[in-house]
Amino acid sequence: MNKIRTYISQYENSSTYLLIIGLLAALFFSATFLINRAISLDGGHWYWSATLRFFYTLLFIAFGLIAFKGLSYFKTVLHEFFEHFRFWVVAGTIGFGFFYSLICYAADFSPGWVVATTWQLTILASLFVLAFFGQKLSKKIWFFTFIIFIGITLVNLSHFDINNIEPLILGFIPVLVAAFAYPIGNQLVWQEKKRRHEKEHEDVGILNNAFVKVFLLTLGSFPLWIVLFFTTDATAPSSGQLVNVAMIAFLSGVIATSFFLYARAKANTPEKLVAVDASQSGEVFFALLGEIIFLNAVFPNVIGFVGIAVTILGLIALVRIK
Repeated sequence: MNKIRTYISQYENSSTYLLIIGLLAALFFSATFLINRAISLDGGHWYWSATLRFFYTLLFIAFGLIAFKGLSYFKTVLHEFFEHFRFWVVAGTIGFGFFYSLICYAADFSPGWVVATTWQLTILASLFVLAFFGQKLSKKIWFFTFIIFIGITLVNLSHFDINNIEPLILGFIPVLVAAFAYPIGNQLVWQEKKRRHEKEHEDVGILNNAFVKVFLLTLGSFPLWIVLFFTTDATAPSSGQLVNVAMIAFLSGVIATSFFLYARAKANTPEKLVAVDASQSGEVFFALLGEIIFLNAVFPNVIGFVGIAVTILGLIALVRIK
């Protein structure tokens, strides 16, 4: 095990290594779009798809932290949450709550691969978020990210029916908002870690654990789920939805999110941060392939394929920028 850690430590700050980790995260993230679409087609309500995922995620990670780190460490994690309660509620509500509730809502109106492609707007959103927090980015990064945006637009146009505009709006606008919410929440955590590191008297060690960050952001999102419980008309979830959301929680909420946050934590330059965020474009291929295999989805039309190609080419160009 020590030899493996030593080997990984030689490469864990390289762009290629971070891209591979990011693509692994994208593979597991794609389960979200595929299974959420299946739940929607089966009549499951988006509220339970969103809420139950975070409930399961909380249980999975809590069990893991206690089993592998011990009860005293878990108490330290809870102390961190209540010590910085306002921060984790704000970051969790924005980064996890707004993000995922809107993704689940959009699944009622668009196929999973369309939602996954539209979700790549988070790459463009990440640039604005990084710029807002004072990170300087080259013009090449902005240019190739705009190319990705053009590809995403083409994919949505391929799904557009001029006689029924509602699916386009309700499938696109929520994902657009979610695309900004997710990087804002993640960047708030990144900035908090940086702030604590600069103030040496504050404990920063606990924020080095990706699972802890997922747990704290998940716990911080729960006030939103409580509010939505009293403001939506969701009926009780079926047994099938309970099982399917548990799968999403493990594959996406635990594995994918931890991979992604780990890669972001190892990214020590703005360019590497962008590359990690951009790697999530892999979700498009994984979601499309899964939906065709498991949900008998039709292949995209010519405009859709062109949009996917433009998106991926933009991604490749983006991650090759030095």
